[in-house]
Amino acid sequence: MGEMFAPLAHPAFRRLLAAQVTTVTGNAMAPIALAFAVLDLTSSVTSLGLVVAARSVTNVVFLLWGGVVADRLPRQFVLVGSCVVSTVSQASIAVLVLTGSVSVPWFAVLSAVNGMSSAFALPAASALVSQTVPAELRLRANAVRRLGVNSANIGGASLGGLLIAFTGPGWGLAVDALSFALAGVLFAFVRVPVTRAGRKPPVLSELRAGWTEFASRQWVWLVVVAFSFVNAAHVGGLMVLGPVLADTTFGRETWGFVLASLTAGMVAGAVVAMRTKVRRLLLFGVACVGAFAGLPLVMVVHPEPWLLMVTAFVCGLGLEQFGVAWETSLQQHVPADKLARVYSYDMVGSFVMVPVAQLAVGPLSHAFGISAALLGCAAVYLLATAAMLASRSVRSVGTDVEARVR
Repeated sequence: MGEMFAPLAHPAFRRLLAAQVTTVTGNAMAPIALAFAVLDLTSSVTSLGLVVAARSVTNVVFLLWGGVVADRLPRQFVLVGSCVVSTVSQASIAVLVLTGSVSVPWFAVLSAVNGMSSAFALPAASALVSQTVPAELRLRANAVRRLGVNSANIGGASLGGLLIAFTGPGWGLAVDALSFALAGVLFAFVRVPVTRAGRKPPVLSELRAGWTEFASRQWVWLVVVAFSFVNAAHVGGLMVLGPVLADTTFGRETWGFVLASLTAGMVAGAVVAMRTKVRRLLLFGVACVGAFAGLPLVMVVHPEPWLLMVTAFVCGLGLEQFGVAWETSLQQHVPADKLARVYSYDMVGSFVMVPVAQLAVGPLSHAFGISAALLGCAAVYLLATAAMLASRSVRSVGTDVEARVR
């Protein structure tokens, strides 16, 4: 057990983990709170799709710039700046909701600001992990980090469901703002070796260099393309239609526990990943993505609370195998000084279909029904998994983790 948690012996990793756990605990409440706040105001799936799409659009637009900034500046201070902006945006929307002054345009504008700040945080946080531990501990560090983050998601989603049910969505958004403020302080104390470089090339040159690293590896861009559809199905099916289905069937409190069960499965998956020793780590992770189709299927066929929670747990268990495998594979095969830019291209490609799904899911569910839309999401998961498994480039990605973790 001590070897599994060896990354925690490194102070920089501990502080990075503490900061991310803090912000994720609050941030786990935000999607639930935002969804029900919009539904309370408008009772419209289309309005909810517009609000969450506003965040996704700015997130995608600024991700490439966020990757360049994270490769040019100290990544921990990029994270501090992102936390400051997110604190202000989430606190503002919480005040508006609590005072009854909110409107759909305000929801959209402040969600867009939060999406922009997240675009700088995501590549910086992912790339910073490899700076906090030795190379031989990266797999365990990724697993421990995801274990902590997913554990925070469990607490946040569970608390969020109860808090929102008994006090209202505004308080969930207020807690999210507080978590960003605390995380910003913690990020400021992450200390990693400073790389002294000469004059930085122009931004466009750095973007081209990042693109070259990204496009030169077929397995990277193919998985990213597949996940553009996986993520679209996830946000359309779970994050938009899930709250709508909860309001008409099993209740808001249960939906919070379903999301908590999903992240509980991811926690268990992180523990499994720390003990997994396979030569084709990415292939194993990709094969597990197909398990996620189970949740939308159960939502349609038999949406009993206990079955939803069990299925969500299994889905999380499978999805986490991919998450650890993907992070470790990128960190092993991409040069460290270009890693944040590759992560940013990964995130842009993976998220580009998200706002499309968020905007389309309302009209589609009205035209064909919520059940048909959810079955379509399940089909997308299965087809994307099959496409990744069919690629020789994905199947052939090797890892030397086996030798390192023994």
